[in-house]
Amino acid sequence: MDYQQLLESITPEIWQNLRRAIEIGKWPNGQPLTVEQRENCLQAIIAYEAKNLPAEQRTGYVPPKKACASDSPAEDEPSPLKWQ
Repeated sequence: MDYQQLLESITPEIWQNLRRAIEIGKWPNGQPLTVEQRENCLQAIIAYEAKNLPAEQRTGYVPPKKACASDSPAEDEPSPLKWQ
């Protein structure tokens, strides 16, 4: 089985199990993940999510920061200090 076939065979249940294994650092049977296993699980999770989930629900998603005109000072003007 090649890598693409492996990714195609990932089900939502397998995806959840891989995520859980990475979170706790061990497999369901209690055996710890090796560094290589952790890397492979992360790659599989990222590939699965890229194919099956919207960007906002993917692992590591950071929403874009919205810049408002009132929040950003003009280039020539220094920004005032805000004391709290």
